[in-house]
Amino acid sequence: MEILPLLIAALAAVAVLLIFMGLSTRSDVSARLERYASTAPTAEPDAKQRQNLGELLQSSAALASINRVVERRDWGANMSRELARADLALKPTEWLAIRLAALIGIPLLMVLLSPVVAIFSNPLAWLLGLLLGFFVPRIWLNRRKSGRLKAFNSRLADTITLLANSLRAGSSFLQSLEMVVRESEPPISTEFSRVIREVNLGLSLEQALTNTTRRVRSDDLDLMTTAIIIHSQVGGNLAEILDSIAFTIRERVRIKGEIKTLTAQQRMSGYVVGFLPIALVVVISVMAPNFMEPMFSTPPEMLGVPLGMIILGAGGIMMAIGFAAIRRIVDIEV
Repeated sequence: MEILPLLIAALAAVAVLLIFMGLSTRSDVSARLERYASTAPTAEPDAKQRQNLGELLQSSAALASINRVVERRDWGANMSRELARADLALKPTEWLAIRLAALIGIPLLMVLLSPVVAIFSNPLAWLLGLLLGFFVPRIWLNRRKSGRLKAFNSRLADTITLLANSLRAGSSFLQSLEMVVRESEPPISTEFSRVIREVNLGLSLEQALTNTTRRVRSDDLDLMTTAIIIHSQVGGNLAEILDSIAFTIRERVRIKGEIKTLTAQQRMSGYVVGFLPIALVVVISVMAPNFMEPMFSTPPEMLGVPLGMIILGAGGIMMAIGFAAIRRIVDIEV
């Protein structure tokens, strides 16, 4: 085996290790805001205290300059918002480094395992590894965002009812938010604690709630924020308004649950259409490694590419179109 792939794989492994060492020692966003929001004096760190490798990387002036350059770009700002919606305490450059490590590391891992697993010696497997390295981090980020948003929306109605009851008891809105932070669980407590910190740092309540709506991107939270902003301008009984919003959110959640139950079979059909052929190819390749070789042999060929690869590519595109069409059909807005 050539030494160059091993060297590149070792460098990629070291890079990934350094990234995760930095992530493991990063302070949380809320902890950093707490240092500014708290009125208690903080002790100066000991200059002789030992720093680990992750802290040294965070204090690097070069990395800080790269982060500032990236965050000034529109795509860097969008990436920062995406990471905040997923509740990841990462900088855009760190996320880009993780994606680059996955993009390079997965194909290299297949190359290193090719003497053991015969299917990994196929160039099509390397292409598949490259695609996995490109799409898997993004898919994971989207699933984390959607899971956090789902957890937020499922608890929002009870949170609004708790706010309304606290307002009826005579508490101010900020006092009611503090009670919600104490009584609720993340991500509700995390987002509303950020609202309180931003208000303590000098922002208006309307701006702090707007920032939360921009981070969470929840239609239900947007409805609550709009009602609170309008109430602050024209007045009225905020407790009754919040009760009406909570009732609307509960009905929407109930209807979404019924729709999800009724469309479960169709959604499962989409997964079968999309992933069953891929699973069959993997199983057959493991059981009979030479079974798929005629698909990559020439002749026949077209435009210098084996005809079997063109057929596989066309089949993959049609499966993706079918999966996307089924998902679009069963995605009913409420």
